Amino acid sequence: MSRQDDVIAVLADCPLFQGSSADGLQALGAIATPVNWPPGTLIFQQGDASEFLAIVQSGRVRLSITTAGGRELILRNATRGAVIGEMGVLDHEPRSADATAVTASQGIVIHRKPFEREMERHPLLAATVIRYLTTRLRETTFQLESVALYSLAGRLARFLLAAVKQAHGAKASGRARLTLELGQSEIAAILGASRPKLNRAFAELAERGAITRHDRELDCDVAKLTDIAEADEP
Repeated sequence: MSRQDDVIAVLADCPLFQGSSADGLQALGAIATPVNWPPGTLIFQQGDASEFLAIVQSGRVRLSITTAGGRELILRNATRGAVIGEMGVLDHEPRSADATAVTASQGIVIHRKPFEREMERHPLLAATVIRYLTTRLRETTFQLESVALYSLAGRLARFLLAAVKQAHGAKASGRARLTLELGQSEIAAILGASRPKLNRAFAELAERGAITRHDRELDCDVAKLTDIAEADEP
């Protein structure tokens, strides 16, 4: 596979462009620039002008904000196929978060003005972007609902079920092996909890037979996780 073919394959895997036409993907590939981000690279910073979006090709990129008290709040971690910086490119607002390469990472950068031109030339690209934004809104609603209405054990069970779905598909059942790419501090930040409370939630899931822990490897009982996730539904 040529480098250009690999770029197009990454674009096709990116949720922002899934369902786009082959012509649209080819056009995006022509304006995309491969980049390398060494560990610790600040790809963009909160408040910067939003001049480009990027798709992670390999590695891991952390999206975070810093509170007035200096505490870093991790929003999400982006891995292969994930898009970052798209919101500011679409609404022309400044960056709302920092993006930092956690590991040695590769990405594909698409600048705003060429991207807008291709959106006009390929209307199906605009349709896929709308679907993507709707999905992101649903995910945000899910996160807010989880923090506000569910116990920490329930939130953790829902988080693990989402990770199992991502790793093994929507129809995963029985027992599923899961490798946690995130540290406990990162998971705690995502779930709106302290690390000690998260440790207790992991212990509770283990005591209830929903997970068996082997360092960062989890053996998940999908049915039991689902029962816990749904037990405290409002």
